[in-house]
Amino acid sequence: MTQIWISAAGLCGATLLGSLLGFFIKNLPHKWNDTILGYCAGLMLAASIIGLIVPGVETRGDMSVWIVVAGALAGGFFLNILDLLTPHLHTLTGLDAEEHRNNHSLNRIMLFVMAIAIHKLPEGVAAGVTLTEAGDTSWIVTIGIALQNIPEGMVIIAPLLMAGVSHLRTLLISIAIGLLEVVGVWAGAFMGYLSASLLPVMLSFAGGAMLYVISDEMIPETHAHGNQKLATYALITGFMTLLVIEEAFA
Repeated sequence: MTQIWISAAGLCGATLLGSLLGFFIKNLPHKWNDTILGYCAGLMLAASIIGLIVPGVETRGDMSVWIVVAGALAGGFFLNILDLLTPHLHTLTGLDAEEHRNNHSLNRIMLFVMAIAIHKLPEGVAAGVTLTEAGDTSWIVTIGIALQNIPEGMVIIAPLLMAGVSHLRTLLISIAIGLLEVVGVWAGAFMGYLSASLLPVMLSFAGGAMLYVISDEMIPETHAHGNQKLATYALITGFMTLLVIEEAFA
């Protein structure tokens, strides 16, 4: 029970810390924004593979490896459905709906923020699932997600403020995003404890969801401003960072 609270508080706290830092860094150049986001993508990529999908294969027992494959595909499909069910964005910003229709930049910013918010829940589930007795790499996923939550929290603040969203509403959005991970951690831990046989599917499901976000949202965003080489090296660095952490905690 204690480790679940530690994981939930760590993930939520890292997001809020990044958000608070974001209030002081309002004019982050695209080059650094793409580099930070690329590093986050690398951390998430390593966490999804090393901390989720591979352990899913290792804990499947006598089950076919296709169970893990199906779980990963289901995770990606689940995020795809959530994308389609995203609520009207003007209700989150407090700005006029007409302004959203006529401001493509604002719409793009809010879609990016919503993409981050959407994947916070499965991120929390991913950490929660690995906190069961069967999870041999329980803290690897939590550490990896917490590390990327700090810069990720930073990169969502500046665009919102520049788009005209109030400081208070921006802070409330950040808090809500952080709390989604708390819910996810408890949901993942509950499902993991509910049945050990669900663990391989849940691990791969969470891994597939994270892979979807990396490919569909994070990498395209880092390659949209001419900084793709820098973002690519940052992604590799992020991946290797979590690999080193995994070895240190092994």
